[in-house]
Amino acid sequence: NHMEAHVLANFIEHQPQFPFLCLTVSGGHTQIVLVKAPLQMEVIGKTIDDAAGEAFDKSAKIFGLPYPGGPLLDKLAREGKPSFGLPFPQVGGLDFSFSGIKTAVLYLVRDQTALNPEFVAQNLNDLCASVQEHLCEYLLRKVRLAVKQTGVKEIALAGGVSANSRLREKLREEAVKRQWTLHIPSLQYCTDNAGMIAMAAHFKYLEGVFCLPDVEPLARYPVGS
Repeated sequence: NHMEAHVLANFIEHQPQFPFLCLTVSGGHTQIVLVKAPLQMEVIGKTIDDAAGEAFDKSAKIFGLPYPGGPLLDKLAREGKPSFGLPFPQVGGLDFSFSGIKTAVLYLVRDQTALNPEFVAQNLNDLCASVQEHLCEYLLRKVRLAVKQTGVKEIALAGGVSANSRLREKLREEAVKRQWTLHIPSLQYCTDNAGMIAMAAHFKYLEGVFCLPDVEPLARYPVGS
């Protein structure tokens, strides 16, 4: 399981204590996972539409940045200030929604560019900082709520978006402020990597979870599906 492996990447360098909460954020998934054991995970919050990584990449595209735009947006944001406000989605509980944030970014650029064609070029760093700060704060709000609901203060981060410098920084600040125990993988273990798959295989081996030799490595789908 790809997402399971992302969560277990935290064990390559760290030793999270069970149970722990894992914020798993990538280009295709955004989840809060309650991890009770290496192979016992419960998704207690998830995106109802787009993923956090999509919001980063598509906002970057709106600003005219090349794909994948998330890492470049992160770099430019360090030189800017979060001076443009964006709305927070009104999604209750621990679930996420990112489609409205992307739309708000699109409308902001559209409306301001109509007044000043050089708007993006003149404000690029601040625009990047605004989107990044907003998305990271939105993720943090859900983590705070998950901690409040579960009482679990052992926190981990996983997935490609966990490489974002501001998200890592804000989580560290939050952990100090709220006395969380925090685990963040090194950058090399955030994006898809062999190490996380090996770690997942390690735990499956310990539990005696094996498949038969006739299992294919890739799922097959009908042509055109």
